[in-house]
Amino acid sequence: MNAPNIKFRLPILAASVALLVLAVLAGLARIGWALPSLPSQLPIAHGPLMICGFFGTLIALERAVALGRRWMYLGPVLSAVGGLLLVAGRSLPGGLLILAASASFALVGWRIVRQVPANYTTIMALGATSWLVGNLLWVAGLPLSIVVYWWAAFLVLTIAGERLELGRLLRPSRAAQSAFLLATAAILGGASLVAFDFALGARVYNIGLLALGLWFMRYDVVRVTLRSRGLPRYIACALGLGYVWMVFSATLGLLHGPQVAGLIYDAYWHGLFVGFVLSMVFAHGPIILPAILARTAVYHPVLYAPLALLHTSLIVRIIGNLLQEASIRRWGGMLNGIAILLFFISMAISFRNNRSGQ
Repeated sequence: MNAPNIKFRLPILAASVALLVLAVLAGLARIGWALPSLPSQLPIAHGPLMICGFFGTLIALERAVALGRRWMYLGPVLSAVGGLLLVAGRSLPGGLLILAASASFALVGWRIVRQVPANYTTIMALGATSWLVGNLLWVAGLPLSIVVYWWAAFLVLTIAGERLELGRLLRPSRAAQSAFLLATAAILGGASLVAFDFALGARVYNIGLLALGLWFMRYDVVRVTLRSRGLPRYIACALGLGYVWMVFSATLGLLHGPQVAGLIYDAYWHGLFVGFVLSMVFAHGPIILPAILARTAVYHPVLYAPLALLHTSLIVRIIGNLLQEASIRRWGGMLNGIAILLFFISMAISFRNNRSGQ
């Protein structure tokens, strides 16, 4: 990839990381940490900043880099600028830009399906469309407790499609592929139902999540790569832990029923977004970040430190939720943030190690 393209994508990546930092700070303020320098509107924007500002921008950027089409950078640019407008308190223009970003990303997804018709491309396109639907509902003013089901479907289905593509190496049976499609259909069906019958929609959604998590445990290539060494084994560990958290959140949702706020709500969604989605970021980061930066990273076992802290601190946070102990929950959240910081420091070390080896 030529130098101009690399320089073009660097500001987008920097903006996405900045939005991640701001989303983490907003989350810490929400759970009780006194951060007086933060804008007063920032804690309210925690969810949109994390899901649309960081995850949406990063995923759209990675797709644009992989496909090598400059017009595809429009999506991550719009979501990054939209996220920054949310930080500035400009909710409506920020939301509209993020909506436009998701529309652009959905178009990219369905264009890929037209070029490569397959189950995995269709699932990823449905994930992109879920982001668009969620953003339409969000801009229309529906409660985040409903919108978040679509936002989570965006991330879960995007990851599921990518894992299904890699899982072709194991050649799952037709019955296994059908089970996968039924699980993803349940997630989409549940997300569609929550606006009309919240309890039923959430139950169907969690059945889909549970089935998908168990499917990954059985059929993902992680079963093979866990026996390898170096980076493949690290990735497998991160993936496996993520699948456990998906099953946990689905089980928690089925046991306690749908929530619109409170401690169980916090445990459920952070189990999914931190335990599953962020673990996927930790797993794929050593591949995605070098691709975006057009540089080679050297694997180092130090990557296990932030991964271990991420999952340990999430356990602490959820224990605090279940015990209704605010101080335990706060420290779990703080350690979540430190784990994310350590991950990026670890990645920087891997880039530096590559330079020293050249």
